[in-house]
Amino acid sequence: MKKSLRCTLGAEFLKIQGLTLHYSASQILSGINIEAHKGQVTCIMGTNGVGKTSLLKAISGTHSRSAGDYWLNGQKVGRLTACEFAQRGVAYVPQGRDIFPFLTVRENLETGFACLPGNERRIPDEIFELFPILKEFLGRRGGDLSGGQQQQLAIARALITQPKLLLLDEPTEGIQPNIIQQIGKVIRHLRDEGEMAIVLVEQFFDFAYDLGDHFLVLERGDEKMSGAKGSLSRQELLDAVSV
Repeated sequence: MKKSLRCTLGAEFLKIQGLTLHYSASQILSGINIEAHKGQVTCIMGTNGVGKTSLLKAISGTHSRSAGDYWLNGQKVGRLTACEFAQRGVAYVPQGRDIFPFLTVRENLETGFACLPGNERRIPDEIFELFPILKEFLGRRGGDLSGGQQQQLAIARALITQPKLLLLDEPTEGIQPNIIQQIGKVIRHLRDEGEMAIVLVEQFFDFAYDLGDHFLVLERGDEKMSGAKGSLSRQELLDAVSV
């Protein structure tokens, strides 16, 4: 049974109503509603295989939705490509990171320039303030980095595009605890700046709960529960995402 709770949030950047997604003849998502607000982290949670990654792909345009209304910054948008969404301020860090192993760290970061006008194609100092190790390893190939360093590189590359909506898919997966803490600090910093809406898919419950302001729990492609952190108890949320 779906439980829905409303709350007062900051400036809305993303709003989706009734999102449905198919892979060929198979329906993966059914009637999903989600909002993301600047200065907030919206966490998408649930067990494996419930459609969390598919929802991020639909939001980012990586996989076109079958149905549903979609607004960015108050403007209704159609079925755009991933590149078109990126140009409108949507950045997606996929599960598994997808960095280019044979390109250097600098070259990986520079792939984010594709969405920027020529006069803005530079790596801002803030990237290296958030991820100091990347400055040290600028000339190193991406494939030679550790998993945690690759995750930092993938997030940094997304930030190069100057997003207003940052989508993160399992950023702690397979990463050592000290890097998880650092990534958590970065997400918290980006949230607290108040200029970006963040949507986080995460299986590590404590990590997601500590960062999250609003939660959406999926079950078999449907909404099971949604609500603000202040309206859902920790145990209630934990029970909803447990097998």
